[in-house]
Amino acid sequence: MLESSPPRSLYRETAGGTGNYPVLAGAQRARVAIVGGGFTGLSTALHLAEAGDDVAVIEAQQPGWGASGRNGGQVNPGLKYDPDTIEAMFGPELGPRMIDFSYGAPDFTFGLIKRLSIACEARQNGTIRAAIRPKPEAAVRTTAAQCERRGMPVSLLDAQAMAARTGTDRYIAGMFDARGGDLHPLKYTIGLAEAAQNAGARIFGGSEVLSLKREAGRWILKTANGSVSAEKVLVATNGYTGALWPDLEQSLVPVFSAIAATEPLAPAVAAAILPERPVLYEAGNITVYYRIDAQNRLLMGGRGPMKPLGDASAIRYLTDYALRLWPALAGTRWTHAWNGRVAITKDHLLHIHEPEDGVLICLGYNGRGVAMASAMGAALAQRLQGRETSPFPMPISPLKPIRFHRFWPLGVKAAILLGRLKDRFGL
Repeated sequence: MLESSPPRSLYRETAGGTGNYPVLAGAQRARVAIVGGGFTGLSTALHLAEAGDDVAVIEAQQPGWGASGRNGGQVNPGLKYDPDTIEAMFGPELGPRMIDFSYGAPDFTFGLIKRLSIACEARQNGTIRAAIRPKPEAAVRTTAAQCERRGMPVSLLDAQAMAARTGTDRYIAGMFDARGGDLHPLKYTIGLAEAAQNAGARIFGGSEVLSLKREAGRWILKTANGSVSAEKVLVATNGYTGALWPDLEQSLVPVFSAIAATEPLAPAVAAAILPERPVLYEAGNITVYYRIDAQNRLLMGGRGPMKPLGDASAIRYLTDYALRLWPALAGTRWTHAWNGRVAITKDHLLHIHEPEDGVLICLGYNGRGVAMASAMGAALAQRLQGRETSPFPMPISPLKPIRFHRFWPLGVKAAILLGRLKDRFGL
């Protein structure tokens, strides 16, 4: 079930308007109907419309309601697994395609933003994957070696270099990838929606799709006030997936990720934290991620309560940790805190399904959706049009529900607790 009102996020208060697309009313037709107005749906709609296709986006709330408008704003390269592991899992043909696509996704995203002139505070200042203890350090070194062997723009940072890059002596090593960066995610989502609409896509808000059925050779998507008849359908609902398609909701686990944001920091304090303005996420079982935004606010993110939250007191572990990293933050006000659902899959990989002719499903970014979802839009558009010029960059897999899915809230809480214990004791 969705929240009754939008979260009071920093992004929503600073987006300069969040768009207001009309409710779907009456009977509509489109060649392609897209369920979900996040990065995946909007990027796909944009690329379809730019190619002259007839596309309609149907969003239950408004574009950017879900994770696309709430995330940490980090534009990070890669997948959860190292390149060698991906090649071992998927073979010498698909594996390299997945690696090239996922690690190249930030360049695609920043290129798209530049081409469309989207004002979303985009900065390509790199991503740091940071290690606190020897086990994560070894993992970071392994990743860096595999990336360097493939000619990627990465570099290994020792403790001294990490202190200079972060402003804290907490880290013993890190990997810097020059392709990463950050942006204001809700401004980016709004910009994508506007660009898609300007290209000819129709976007409907406040229109939850209640049913999806095949009738007379077409797919009929019904809402409370209307319907769309389409030749092809893309379902792109990620962490807010419901019961629209059999077993789809049970194929992933929605996990809440939370973010706390400070007031704009004093210039001297802001200059000492991530002075070159990369983004950072910690290597470990339960990651913490952070960045300094364009207004010199510190945004700290990590796993949070499995329910909507409204202020930073609910995620004191994040704000206390920030003070441990940078004692100069003492007395700084945490003005905003919010959370939202990310879709976690059992194998921690993006899931793409084609359960029936004319139906394409793409979800499960596992917290890596800003860059990947943007780039997926172009690939999905080509597949929906049947004009792929190269093999699809990610595996297309059968839809499989997770066993004992109804117990996922208890399982997530247990997994987070266990992960934090492992991180604390270096396991």
